Amino acid sequence: QVRLEESGGGLVQAGGSLRLACAAAGQTFTRYAMGWFRQAPGKEREFVAAISRIGTSPLYADSVKGRFTISRDNAKNTLYLQMNSLKPEDTAEYYCSAAPSSLVLTEARLYDYWGPGTQVTVSS
Repeated sequence: QVRLEESGGGLVQAGGSLRLACAAAGQTFTRYAMGWFRQAPGKEREFVAAISRIGTSPLYADSVKGRFTISRDNAKNTLYLQMNSLKPEDTAEYYCSAAPSSLVLTEARLYDYWGPGTQVTVSS
């Protein structure tokens, strides 16, 4: 089992940047493929970005491609999401997730572990 906790959310103006972090504790971090998802009020949780166990093969939702970068530091058991050129439509609760898999996963149903989330609000 792995425990996840996000940090780094906040209020930012459109065009600004934020860096989210997800600290993992428990079993060996390199067992897990990792992902970021988000959920806005009244909407379903949606895929944002995902990365392999060893930090390769990142995948992104079309809506964030070119603006967001997912990365991980396996020595620090931490996942990151660098968010640039933020837009009001990026406003949501952001969640990190983990799955014991060698694949890069884009579907929420395939992830076993979730953090409690961190709020990102982008003002226009």
